Order: sequence, then structure tokens, then C-alpha cells
Amino acid sequence: MGKNDRRPIAARSTGWAQRLSAALARSSITPNQISVLSIFFAAIAAVGLLAAPNLLGLLTCAICIQLRLICNLLDGMVAMEGGKKTATGALYNEYPDRIADSLLIVALGYAAGMPWLGWLGALLAALTAYVRLSGASLGLPQDFRGPMAKQHRMAVLTIACVLAIIEQLVGNTAYVLPTAAIVIAAGSLLTCITRTRAIAAQLKASA
Repeated sequence: MGKNDRRPIAARSTGWAQRLSAALARSSITPNQISVLSIFFAAIAAVGLLAAPNLLGLLTCAICIQLRLICNLLDGMVAMEGGKKTATGALYNEYPDRIADSLLIVALGYAAGMPWLGWLGALLAALTAYVRLSGASLGLPQDFRGPMAKQHRMAVLTIACVLAIIEQLVGNTAYVLPTAAIVIAAGSLLTCITRTRAIAAQLKASA
């Protein structure tokens, strides 16, 4: 994957990310190992989510989602800026993301009491990546637009965990997690549509 095909992430320019990625680049740790580690954090987050409305489980989920995203940030930085790019890097850049997304979104569905919605959301989330890569296979730049790209899905889920904690502390309602599951599924469907329309417009313009 070239630099022009990377997801735009503002955190790449932050001092802490650059220092940490430089340290990892000097170590024996590979970008692919960092990518796989993101699945580990997603699995812990999913277990925490399945413990909902357990407050510790929700907090664990919110923290591990952020650790998963840090892995997603650092694997590319170590590979590109750190000069440790590998022939299989493109595979490790995609497959762990799909696994991590599925673990989290399916777990959200079960935690929300609507397993079918979790499975639907996971399918639609995977389709957003499929549409993006379909555009790339046609020679177009990868389109990372939302409204429910990976970082948006994880933001919704993190905020939902925090709000669910508050919800449990102040009352006995359980609206936050079902709402988050609906938002992620609906937003992912809309993202598939917006990306497909953008690809079609570019193909028509170049015809």
C-alpha cells in the first residue's frame, strides 16, 4: 500500500505517535505483529462488551477499542515511516481490521439484546471496505469517506460504552447500546452507498 492509499489519520503527526512508532521501528517488532495485536485488543473489548451492563466490562471495552486503534495507527507508521514494509503488509493491513470490526460489532448486537443487528452491522461494515477496495481495483484512489468509516464506527462504540456506564449509574434503562448498534448498521449502509456513488461518478468522468 502506497502513502496515497493510506487512511488519513491526524494522529500520525502527533509527537507521541512519532516517538512510539520510531521506537517500535528500532525494535524487533514487525508491523504485521502490531496488526495482529489489534485483534487481541478487539477480542478483549468484545468480551467486556458482552459483560454489559457490567460497568467494568464497558470500561474495558472503551479502553481496548482505543488500544486497537493505536495498533491500527502504528502498524502503518512502522511499516512506512519506519522502513519495515513487507510484501504481506497489505494483507495484514486489511484482514485484522475486518476480524476486529466483526468481533466488536457482533458483540455489540448481543450486548444490545439484538444479535441479528450485530451480525448485520458487521456485514455492512465489511462491505464498506469491500466497496473501497473495489474502487482501488478499478484504478481509483481508495475512498475512506464516511459517514461511518472505521474510525467513526469505533468512535460511536466508544462513546456508547461511556454513555452506557452513565446510563447504568443514573437509572435502569438500556437504550444506549441498541441505539449504537442501529447507528453503526445504518451508517455503514449509507457509507456503502456514498462510496459506490463516488466510484461511479469517477468512472463516468474518466470515460
